[in-house]
Amino acid sequence: MTERDEYERVFESVRAWVEPDADEQARLTEAAAALLERTGEAIADLGVEADTILVGSTARGTWISGDRDIDVFVRFPESLAREELERFGLQIGATVLPDGQKEYAEHPYTKGDYDGFSVDLVPCYAVPTAADIKSAVDRTPFHTEYLDDHLTDDLAGEVRLAKQFLKGIGSYGSDLRTEGFSGYLTELLILEYGSLLAFLEAAADWKPPVKFDPENHGQRSFTDPLVVIDPTDPRRNVAAAVSPANVARLQHHARAFLVAPSETMFIPATPDPLNTDQVRMAIDRRGTIPIAVRFETPDIVEDQLYPQLRKSIEGMASELDRRGFDVLRTATFAAETAVLFAELEVASRPAIERHEGPPVHVREHATGFYEKYADDPDAFGPFIDGDRYVVERDREFTTARAFLESEALFDVALGATIQRQVEKEYEVLAGSDVADLAGEFGAQLAHYFSPKP
Repeated sequence: MTERDEYERVFESVRAWVEPDADEQARLTEAAAALLERTGEAIADLGVEADTILVGSTARGTWISGDRDIDVFVRFPESLAREELERFGLQIGATVLPDGQKEYAEHPYTKGDYDGFSVDLVPCYAVPTAADIKSAVDRTPFHTEYLDDHLTDDLAGEVRLAKQFLKGIGSYGSDLRTEGFSGYLTELLILEYGSLLAFLEAAADWKPPVKFDPENHGQRSFTDPLVVIDPTDPRRNVAAAVSPANVARLQHHARAFLVAPSETMFIPATPDPLNTDQVRMAIDRRGTIPIAVRFETPDIVEDQLYPQLRKSIEGMASELDRRGFDVLRTATFAAETAVLFAELEVASRPAIERHEGPPVHVREHATGFYEKYADDPDAFGPFIDGDRYVVERDREFTTARAFLESEALFDVALGATIQRQVEKEYEVLAGSDVADLAGEFGAQLAHYFSPKP
């Protein structure tokens, strides 16, 4: 069997479970048609001017078997006030999905269930082109129209394979938790390369920044590692959400697949959760000092939560480093509670620290430094080391725990919502005490202590 034959064997095996069968396609088609009809009736009953369109992977025939998502957009005239669009959109949503709930993106929409499918009913503006959008969702119908004109059935099959591969390696999803590849981006990349195999062969050799311009809109000043100019809107990079780590992750797994193709690469890895004893064993083996700040998770959507968690852990880690505790690695976890987790190389610092002043020849500043510490009974010095004044003074915090349990934590550049939540109540876990996190975050800790690309 040739190498190409082995790739195709794997692809055929995966196709068998990612491609919806005739019955599944018929059920979705029937549900989508019923939803469009119900939505049209709700619009008529409300007496407003609007139309409906099915968007997303279900509209484009690129959905994976088992996916149960249907996206219905309601397009209103540009002249309608934003407040009215939101009000009418939610009224229609409540009629079509009476058990649904209000969700928020750039503006509110309705999410609910219909006949076993998860439905998003989203109001938007009927703008003439994607360059004329009044809100981000106005662009979506143009994506569907563009792909309707360019995707063939064979390409749609390749898109399904590509989506499942990206899911398998943990890089699918443009939400700010994942920072990965959206469905639309995946579709455009398959249009660019023509097949999953060609996409993987190319990605294995990418040298970021990698840029694509499907409709030759011309150069734009994007600085992301992957740039795909939206064919419907030249001002937008479709790949803007993709993190450098996810570009690198794709390259790693593309190379691994090309060397040893396997169906397992299309299946997301789910490590067995660690229990408290296993976490303690991992800590003992590593000989590091883990420390965690745990607090109740703020009531905000994930696309707001995860950027704030990342900002908070970056600020906390930077200050721990500055204070000499040498951060090895960090992570954030969130469920009912949220955690800022840092693994340290240094357990404690001496009671004093070296503090350098300016060179003696810089007279004004040097004199000010000398006079500040000359009569300080708790300071050693000032003395001269080389050409500058130096003083050894009391260290504010000799352990990371003492720092994190103090008011000084609130001087760190935490995310605004995270800071407000932490100010209400939080706890610090240090050393083997972090094993208490296993009950809620056993799977995340398993991934942390056994990291893979």
